[in-house]
Amino acid sequence: MSEPLERVPVPEHREVVLRLRSAALGFGDRTLWSGLDLDVHAGEFVAVLGPNGSGKTSLLKTILGQQALDSGTIELDGHPVRRGDRRIGYIPQQKLIPAGTPMRARDLVALGVNGHRWGLPVPNRADRAQVEELIDSVGARRYADTPVGSLSGGEQQRLRVAQALAGDPALLLCDEPLLSLDLQHQRGVSELIDRRRREHGSAVVFVTHDVNPVLGMVDRVLYLAGGRFRTGTPDEVLRSEVLTDLYGTPVDVIRSRGRIVVVGIPDAETHEHHEHGRAPHPEPAA
Repeated sequence: MSEPLERVPVPEHREVVLRLRSAALGFGDRTLWSGLDLDVHAGEFVAVLGPNGSGKTSLLKTILGQQALDSGTIELDGHPVRRGDRRIGYIPQQKLIPAGTPMRARDLVALGVNGHRWGLPVPNRADRAQVEELIDSVGARRYADTPVGSLSGGEQQRLRVAQALAGDPALLLCDEPLLSLDLQHQRGVSELIDRRRREHGSAVVFVTHDVNPVLGMVDRVLYLAGGRFRTGTPDEVLRSEVLTDLYGTPVDVIRSRGRIVVVGIPDAETHEHHEHGRAPHPEPAA
């Protein structure tokens, strides 16, 4: 277990949206993380980094109430988390919807508005107005009536952002939402998320393998590795000496032209070459 670095001062008027205390989670006989204390404040952007298998997605599952902690507590707005809480918006990894899917873009957004209700959703006037507002908020008006299967990955991901915002969430959980997007769509989707937290005060917990597309938006980093963790600003955590201590082996952090590249991550920690600065696999141009 690691002690977190000195916590970044947060203005007192910013309320704590998410709180973990002495949180621990394991998989089989392996500890993913333990002793985790974390406060995420309204309007704060926290990036969760670490190699595959370090428990990043499992952390999101515990916040969503889909997986119980082994020990410790986790609260949303001062209350224990529960499954299906509309105060949490969830943006998943980008996965292409197959061509020929009989659904328009607006229908996908509508699922975020009324898809949680029992029975066959029957949209009323208020629902329809909310769908139109959400479509405009993510810049999807041009293709609102287009079949979703014919849209690019970046366009589909904008619609998933709209879905996540439908419940006016206090907390946005983002699970690798930029994965496989080209640079243009990475920028567009990340700016939508950043605008939401700046204009509406939603807290953001953003899991990513590449921090560079959101580096200028991040307030704090939670870095998970080998059952240990570190927290702090990007400049405090993404340093050679910090990651070397975390992994127990030499790790280099290289900064070049505003980008961060991490090299030397042990192969045993991940099945892929883990670099925060590696180029993503681009999607076809829209």
